[in-house]
Amino acid sequence: MAFINISSPHVQRPTKTADIMRLVIIATIPGLIAMTFFFGWGTLINTLLAIVVALACEAACIKLRKRPVMFFLKDHSAMLTAILLALALPPFAPWWVTVTAVFVAIVLAKQLYGGLGQNPFNPAMVGYALVLISFPVEMTRWTSPFELSGNAWNVLGFSDTLQVIFLGWSETIQTLAHIDSYSGATPLDTLKHRNGLTTEEIWQSSTVMANVGAWYAVSLCYFVGGIFLIYRKIFTWHAPITLLVTLALISSLFFAIDPDSYADPLIHLTTGATMLGAFFIVTDPVSSATSNKGKIIFAAGIAILVYCVRTWGNYPDAMAFAVMLMNLCAPFIDQYTQPRSYGHKQAKKGSYNPEKQS
Repeated sequence: MAFINISSPHVQRPTKTADIMRLVIIATIPGLIAMTFFFGWGTLINTLLAIVVALACEAACIKLRKRPVMFFLKDHSAMLTAILLALALPPFAPWWVTVTAVFVAIVLAKQLYGGLGQNPFNPAMVGYALVLISFPVEMTRWTSPFELSGNAWNVLGFSDTLQVIFLGWSETIQTLAHIDSYSGATPLDTLKHRNGLTTEEIWQSSTVMANVGAWYAVSLCYFVGGIFLIYRKIFTWHAPITLLVTLALISSLFFAIDPDSYADPLIHLTTGATMLGAFFIVTDPVSSATSNKGKIIFAAGIAILVYCVRTWGNYPDAMAFAVMLMNLCAPFIDQYTQPRSYGHKQAKKGSYNPEKQS
């Protein structure tokens, strides 16, 4: 009698939170390198500062709650929040902006709710949104890519950037760095404040749009990091791909209707926080929807809100606001998108009636 060789069930060790966070941190490295290359040392300095502040705030809160400090610090969640915040902040953001954003994210948006797994909102987006509203001038002081001034990369070295972040702009550094080229707007901001110009005229006249390739490169790095995380099964494709597809569809629709008044889909997909948000923010397992159908609805809602605020709202980008608004809807979405349990004919959705089950 022949026996069929069938492999035994594969029993694997549980995936540790620290392992997941470590992989996500690794996936952000290409984007961090690109940001540092195109916009100077500021992003790297802010990242290191944010990590130190996040670990200190996390340790202080855990100590006050009389929990083992090192046990919780080793899950790397605070470090990941700090990195995501630093990547979203302008490279020359003053040190106190970074400290404020990290403090709010770790203490108010995470630890006050009970720590990792208990927060209803994405901590990084809460911290970012607060400093964006509170310090609009500092949060809109984006540097232009280094190609704009030709030798900008060589002008502001590491020590000069440290002085700008911790001491502010001195007259000497302003003169050397040609400060006008360092306070440029982002492509989304340029398109939003068009001053009556058509989209084509902005492309032809704006130096910011002339250097949009740097933003494309940064977004590509985030995209590569996100694909790596999907490949490693850290999260599924449902949320990030749905966000990108929905944003592409709605922007294509309005661009086809009036190309002179609306930005093309490529700008919406490759500038601002689209790629960072799609693969590193929307996929947060704590504050987002959990079922596959729920992830699709959750991400589609974020894409629609992002486009609406970018096009008709007061802010050129709206990833933080869109994510937090949909975080409020995540429990409701989960309630109505639960998958069918094994042995039942239908899923438990909304007001569950057990008499309908077999």
